[in-house]
Amino acid sequence: MTQAAAMMSPLPSEQASAAVPLPLKVRGMTVSYGATPAVFSADMDIAPGAMTAIIGPNGAGKSTLLKATLGIIPRLSGQVEVFGQPLDRVRARIAYVPQRASVDWDFPTRALDVVEMGLYRQLGLLGRLTRQHRSLARDCLDRVGMADFAGRQIGQLSGGQQQRVFLARALAQGADLYMLDEPFAGVDAATEKAIIDVLKSLKDEGRTILAVHHDLSTVPDYFDNVFIINRSPVAAGPVATAFTETALQSAYGGRLATGLLDQLFPSAGPAPMPQPFPTLDA
Repeated sequence: MTQAAAMMSPLPSEQASAAVPLPLKVRGMTVSYGATPAVFSADMDIAPGAMTAIIGPNGAGKSTLLKATLGIIPRLSGQVEVFGQPLDRVRARIAYVPQRASVDWDFPTRALDVVEMGLYRQLGLLGRLTRQHRSLARDCLDRVGMADFAGRQIGQLSGGQQQRVFLARALAQGADLYMLDEPFAGVDAATEKAIIDVLKSLKDEGRTILAVHHDLSTVPDYFDNVFIINRSPVAAGPVATAFTETALQSAYGGRLATGLLDQLFPSAGPAPMPQPFPTLDA
């Protein structure tokens, strides 16, 4: 048994009937940029109605895994199921929030227009926005605290405000699975709180949240589960059992400050290694 397999602990979903499809199931995902794999042979099960963080050091393949799962970038191998079906059949049930740095913020459009883009899949190719649609878009802006900026050009907003607008666009889609790439990167404390409050409210509604995350100090407060990766999976499961000093040291090596480890794990000695578990299709 590999070290990574030994640090995979059971997700709550695994206690449910195998007949209930997971929101997201990835098997054998490998992605390469040139000759070097960015993600190698990754299996990932995402529990329903919970918040899961993908964490790992810089260059570990976190965003690559997320984008390859969505088909945004090609993969060398791997299978993806969303609610038990191929990805292309259920894209309408997924909302994706990209990294803010990947967006052209100079594009001349208003905050309200951006949120309304989240409704286009519902409208179809020839559909037109109605008063009801615009009211829904405004409600989504209000939910993220941006109702007063509906008419503002997106490029005139601060980084945190732009991130809230993109979250509002995701809300307008009415998805069941929300996938976010570094949603808290480069935002102020008020925006981070607003975003996490919205994500937790989505979880309370039974939605599933999967986010690439970089701030280890907030993982226990923000998330239910973790998926730790350094090109290949290192550990996965509930935060209480998978987010351990052993797993983090395995993923990050000597790149973690001692002070951070002391803050995360104040008790003396390394955390016990979680017990192995079989994958759902074993």
